[in-house]
Amino acid sequence: MILELIDKLEQQHCLAKEEWTMLIAGRNEEAAAYLFEKARYWQHKYFGNKVYTRGLIEFTNYCKNDCYYCGIRRSNGKAERYRLTKEQILECCATGYELGFRTFVLQGGEDGWFTQEKLEDIVRTIKESFPDCALTLSVGERSFESYQRLFEAGADRYLLRHETAEDVHYRKLHPPELSSENRKQCLRNLKEIGYQTGTGFMVGSPGQTPEQLAEDMMFIHELQPHMVGIGPFVPHHETPFAEEVGGTVELTLFMIGLLRLMQPKLLLPSTTALGTIDPLGREKGIQAGANVVMPNLSPTSVRKKYELYDNKICTGDEAAECRMCLNRRMESIGYELVTDRGDYPDEDS
Repeated sequence: MILELIDKLEQQHCLAKEEWTMLIAGRNEEAAAYLFEKARYWQHKYFGNKVYTRGLIEFTNYCKNDCYYCGIRRSNGKAERYRLTKEQILECCATGYELGFRTFVLQGGEDGWFTQEKLEDIVRTIKESFPDCALTLSVGERSFESYQRLFEAGADRYLLRHETAEDVHYRKLHPPELSSENRKQCLRNLKEIGYQTGTGFMVGSPGQTPEQLAEDMMFIHELQPHMVGIGPFVPHHETPFAEEVGGTVELTLFMIGLLRLMQPKLLLPSTTALGTIDPLGREKGIQAGANVVMPNLSPTSVRKKYELYDNKICTGDEAAECRMCLNRRMESIGYELVTDRGDYPDEDS
């Protein structure tokens, strides 16, 4: 029955909630092997053996929010806070450009110090300085107008993980002032404006059930994003979830495979969190159907401070080391790290 559901997903690219739940809850090693083989077929059909790179610049770890799972949450008084200057951000881009990166991801907490005007100025300057590069923003929930203006300033893509699509579970992970519905509306706004839009969720977050993962898949099918970033929940010692059990590599890989079958052209990262809980996690992610990696371009002086969860890897490496290391890792499993923008297939870039 489980293999039949995988076949049905491959043919129809969607399942009913009960089918998703049955498939996720009933998975086993045989089903995973069968799924990954199919996921690689679609991955190779649209992307060959190419793995796209995104240069990640973590430019501020100040955040006004207090999400219960996050190491840079407002209430963490032990976090060592920092902000990169515009000049430092542009230096990171220049370093990345020299290394072959043609996509930069500006990621940070929801930090009011970076006003709308400052962000627009940074976006505009990056796009003027590196016109052949794509720019992704990941700076949280904002108004339609704010997203519109950042798009007009030159931002191409936006990442906003919905974290969990089911409302009760969302409230378990977030303080009352944040709502699942607002987050989803932000994602709909981003798509309407014209961004290549990315969402995603944590696998194995506290209290998560197969039914809730089914809701995630149904929301993603409804949204039809261009990118989905998923990774295992990894506890952080200075959060309310410090003692919770983390997510597993096994379930994360299975969800990656399901996403590839549901949306074959998806841009699907093999995340740092996977590499954090398994030394070969990123390679396994690619072999399960992922096709994007995100090496860190942030200055080494701040990398340890952008600690969303414990034991994050690559915090001491220079950008070039990260790039070369990932290159070798991808080659070891028969894939090639490529340097183009890596836009969503059949999308005007």
